[in-house]
Amino acid sequence: MSPASGVPRPAAWRVELPHTTAAVPIARALVRSALTEIEGPERAAADSDTAELLTAELVANAVEHTPGDGPIELVVELFPTTGGCQIEVHDRRPAAPGELIGPGPVTPVDPWQEHGRGLLLIRALSSDCGHRPTAHGKAVWFTLPALPAQRRRTPGQEH
Repeated sequence: MSPASGVPRPAAWRVELPHTTAAVPIARALVRSALTEIEGPERAAADSDTAELLTAELVANAVEHTPGDGPIELVVELFPTTGGCQIEVHDRRPAAPGELIGPGPVTPVDPWQEHGRGLLLIRALSSDCGHRPTAHGKAVWFTLPALPAQRRRTPGQEH
């Protein structure tokens, strides 16, 4: 809790990942673990499947489109008061990602193209998303709302 306000502070994780494709499964596992931290594995703070998918897209984009071998940073922030989370991926390339303006369709994606669906998924499945410059490049982020009570697993419920 914040000493002055009595309001719980968000739980946050900041982890450096290798600048290789091995970072993708590591990031997915870290996000799943972080989302179950607040309320336990049966009552995750947000939809961990969606969070893992979108995180994998951001990390894969950072590995593919960022030159060099400097680390990629994953930041996971959980919001205990309202539920939900924000996930950021920091890389060293200052250029803005293509068409990551916000949720919702912007430009139709050619279904026959091998690339180009990641940012579409982020816009479509997150409650908010964007990017911002950092001292060493940029951060690309998305937020997910808390899971509605009826979608949360209760102990003993089948998957």
